Amino acid sequence: MTSPTPSAEPPYADRTFRSPAGVVSGALLLLLVVWIGGDALIRGEGRTQWLALAGLLTLVPLIVAFTLRPLVAANSRQIRIRNPFRTITAQWPVVALVRAGFSSELFTQDGTKYQLWAVPVSLRQRKRASRQQMRRASDDPFTRTSVHADVRDTKARTATADQAVADLQEMAERGGGGSAGTAADGAVVVRWAYEIIAPAVVGAVLLVVLLAMG
Repeated sequence: MTSPTPSAEPPYADRTFRSPAGVVSGALLLLLVVWIGGDALIRGEGRTQWLALAGLLTLVPLIVAFTLRPLVAANSRQIRIRNPFRTITAQWPVVALVRAGFSSELFTQDGTKYQLWAVPVSLRQRKRASRQQMRRASDDPFTRTSVHADVRDTKARTATADQAVADLQEMAERGGGGSAGTAADGAVVVRWAYEIIAPAVVGAVLLVVLLAMG
């Protein structure tokens, strides 16, 4: 009797990264736009209804694209980067480096750069973490380790984006990538989010036509 074949690993089951602040602000902004635009669409008359429809078609996809859509999902094999208008999927050996400067970025072995919209860099948070590290160093100039030290304190003194990028870089190195890795078989797969682009373009064109008609 043969044993059952083990189920395949879910493609993006291990780690996900996104901006909670972006999701909350996007949801609130979306509710506001739908409320105002929907009211104009229902109660308005004639040209007002068409303007409301064009505005909703333009704004709703853009709000979703820049706030709710961005996501980074990674497992032991690959990383998927869902940006406002594109989804990038790459096997780890393709990845040369993941870093956080003024923005979070992923570099492939051929030098192509992709931004990680789901991991925004906060310079204020980074400065706060740096001050905490300097304060701790001044309190313990000989960097002695206390038996009561909490290992979680290290992450507490690291900016969220920097910690996320460090985790992704570690996953890349474990998966065969990293700056010293070799070029991988296969290419990076990029898919355009036409479900976001198409309604936004239609709404923008309709809005321009309506405004031009006066």
